[in-house]
Amino acid sequence: MFKKAFTVLAGTMVAAAVCAAGASQLRSAHPDSYTVRHGDTLWGISAKFLVKPWLWPEIWQANPQVKNPHLIYPGDVLNLSFINGGPAVKLEPSAQREGSAVPAIPLDAVAPFLKDLRVMDSSAVSKAPYVVGLEENRLRSTSGQNIYVRGLDSQPGQHWAIVRPEHAFRGYDDGNGGTAEYGDDLWANAAMVKSPWEEDFNNDSGQYRRGKDMGVEVKVIGTAEMLRSGDPSTLLVLDSTSEIRSGDRLMPVDDHPYDPYFFPHAPQALPKDGRVIAFTDAMDAVGPHQVVALSVGSADGVDNGSTFSIWQPGENIHDDVASNSWDRGVGKRVTLPDEYIGHVMVFRTFDHVSYGLVMDGLRPVKKGAKLQLPE
Repeated sequence: MFKKAFTVLAGTMVAAAVCAAGASQLRSAHPDSYTVRHGDTLWGISAKFLVKPWLWPEIWQANPQVKNPHLIYPGDVLNLSFINGGPAVKLEPSAQREGSAVPAIPLDAVAPFLKDLRVMDSSAVSKAPYVVGLEENRLRSTSGQNIYVRGLDSQPGQHWAIVRPEHAFRGYDDGNGGTAEYGDDLWANAAMVKSPWEEDFNNDSGQYRRGKDMGVEVKVIGTAEMLRSGDPSTLLVLDSTSEIRSGDRLMPVDDHPYDPYFFPHAPQALPKDGRVIAFTDAMDAVGPHQVVALSVGSADGVDNGSTFSIWQPGENIHDDVASNSWDRGVGKRVTLPDEYIGHVMVFRTFDHVSYGLVMDGLRPVKKGAKLQLPE
């Protein structure tokens, strides 16, 4: 009898613990139901219910009547309930769904990084077919004009993307076999191109550092149609956002460059030595709703929606108490603890580099900031 009573009591305590743990994920002022509106994002919706929006998959309940349960449309109603002691959100699809599904982040804020940019292996870029000349020996070419390309194996009528190598991401050895520092610079064949990234390829002494190639970023600047094969081949420029010039590369057209429908979630595992390696629209640091490049990609198990916490590495300073403050060059030093900064969500991945959007933050994000599992 005592054993049975103890078992019931233990089961009740476990259920209470599960309920408490689940409830602790919820915001104190969470809604019991929410009607999805135009302009919503999955991150924003998750944040209405959860303190930690990346835990959305844990409370989101699959709905068998919906083909893809992660797609939520304006007009749909989300109802909060408790199943087995834990919170759960159930979807009531609108009878007449209109418009597009709600994205995880505001896609208009990252549009150039979704459609126009790719990060490719540097050897693949250097071996790609390239523009060698332009119609009537022009210095620049645009829509409606012919271009001449070497190294292209194609049939008449086939369409190709014209891309321009813009940027190289690099990793630098820390001297112990690890990669502790990252940089980025303009690619050699694109020195006249303004990249969206802040350039940093010199060390403190102003010396150039080659580093390890992590990938070359190329920008799609137009499309062309194959007219006549040969070496060089003749192609007609169908459209362009920039003037075409010698040295631009040709690559297959990507009809589906990105997946706009993903959901915020914690990564399955923490990639080794993930860092912020570049950012846009700033000289020294960025904040929420700005794009950063990360040193991890699909080869490291990172996918769209992966959410990381960002930590600023602690500075290595001289210990003025443990050793004479006048001997800072040779005295004892100490490394301060890392400091939490905020969160970043990945929205596009390549083999070894990802683009992410800073979602929130307590302080500015700088290059070299570490990636950790979200707290």
